[in-house]
Amino acid sequence: MARRYDPERRQRIIDAAIRVVGRKGIAGLTHRTVAAEADVPLGSTTYHFRTLDELLVAALRQANEGFAKVVAAHPGLRDPRTDLGAELASVMGEWLAGERTGVELEYELYLAALRRPALRPVAAEWSEGVTAELAHRVDPVTARAVVALLDGICLQVLLTDTPYDEGFAREALARVIPPGPPHPGQDVRG
Repeated sequence: MARRYDPERRQRIIDAAIRVVGRKGIAGLTHRTVAAEADVPLGSTTYHFRTLDELLVAALRQANEGFAKVVAAHPGLRDPRTDLGAELASVMGEWLAGERTGVELEYELYLAALRRPALRPVAAEWSEGVTAELAHRVDPVTARAVVALLDGICLQVLLTDTPYDEGFAREALARVIPPGPPHPGQDVRG
């Protein structure tokens, strides 16, 4: 029997894993549940992803792209004439106003790195990516502090099931981000 050419199978498996985690959490993720969700043979999941950690790494990397797309859609983050805190507060509002399940899933995968060391480098990619984006506007220490604040605000919104308060976020960010021109030697060209 000839094998059917299926170039999208790997991606369908990743998408299925994300849906399984979204419905059942990380604990509900198995090769079997993903194969059933993707409508592929069980051997396909283990062919493309030997371990569940490999599958989770791929899922987390894809989930990280959600926030990255929102950030990329806001060129004001790189424009030294804009209020960085206000722009970031707006970005977070846009992201949190999106599909709540997707945001929760991103954080569930992100926090899974606490127990799954294989996920830590991918979880760190999110922080490093946002920090690098901010490095065009603020010094590295401030950029890391801002990322920590963004994480904290997002987690509070998700865990307390309270609406996102853009005014609070703007005020909190204004207290962390120094006013004035970019730091000396900083690349503001974008």
